[in-house]
Amino acid sequence: MFPYEEASWSVVDGAMFMGWGGALPGITTFVAAVICVAVLVIGQRSETAKAKKFDK
Repeated sequence: MFPYEEASWSVVDGAMFMGWGGALPGITTFVAAVICVAVLVIGQRSETAKAKKFDK
């Protein structure tokens, strides 16, 4: 259902996506940030372990 009286994109004057005005954008941003940090930490551990093997 279109949230405006007229079903036309010309009446949209800003951002329009699912979850706008609620907690969803903040929650998904937080989840994405956690995933990014986890990937960086896991990658750093992996590379450190490989470097230690190489130094021996």
